[in-house]
Amino acid sequence: MKLTLKIWRQKGPSDKGKFITYQLNDVNPEMSMLECLDVLNESLIERGEEPVAFEHDCREGICGSCGFMINGVAHGPLPATTVCQLTMRHFKDGQQLVIEPWRAAAFPLLKDLVVDRRAFDRIIEAGGFVSVSTGNAPDGNTIPVGKEIADRAMDAAACIGCGACVAACPNASAALFTGAKISHLGLLPQGKPEQDRRALGMVAQMNTEPFGSCTNIGECTGVCPKEIPLEVIAHMNRDFWQASWKEREDLVQTIAPVTSWSNKTKTKS
Repeated sequence: MKLTLKIWRQKGPSDKGKFITYQLNDVNPEMSMLECLDVLNESLIERGEEPVAFEHDCREGICGSCGFMINGVAHGPLPATTVCQLTMRHFKDGQQLVIEPWRAAAFPLLKDLVVDRRAFDRIIEAGGFVSVSTGNAPDGNTIPVGKEIADRAMDAAACIGCGACVAACPNASAALFTGAKISHLGLLPQGKPEQDRRALGMVAQMNTEPFGSCTNIGECTGVCPKEIPLEVIAHMNRDFWQASWKEREDLVQTIAPVTSWSNKTKTKS
């Protein structure tokens, strides 16, 4: 099959970028999107031209490394699919594909289709882990977990951090990603001891990064290759506000005795 690839090319963050059109005349329909780019890059290298830079690793839809826009849709037209899993048979012979990187202030472009997604790493570092000492790994049935809770936690844990949610959101919000990480750990018993600190820390870091605010449009879950449900955002908001109120009550209880003692001292004097 024949395809026309209109790809965003940019040498570096400070360079000007532009779309460059490439013609592929012998595309195997069973190729993945990344394999198609591999074939293009081989021909570019043979001609002495710079190959297209794009991220990839496992190519099994697990690692979350790959990702770009295809005709304006994150990961392309097929639902619940990463670009490494998207095969060329889902496109028409002779079709033009416009390929560009994620567009978000929090994901500054590095080169061609590669963006810097370390903002996600910083959100995880702010609390997306369990740090309590548990000793050796416990037996799988030691801590009973209800099926409904386990299913919800595993659905949230499926997030691979590819960034498609941010790229698709009109506000470039990271609420789905952050909500998935908070929900995954907050729903399970192992994550309960640090639930408040986790919610406060991760939401604070998300707000520090140049992500936009969530307005519940739903584009994020629509393009998510793992179909993370929108409810994780509600879970994140609930955990955050509960933790905020607890923190406020603790502060009031700490200040109240000092204020009372100060007032008594003023009265005596």
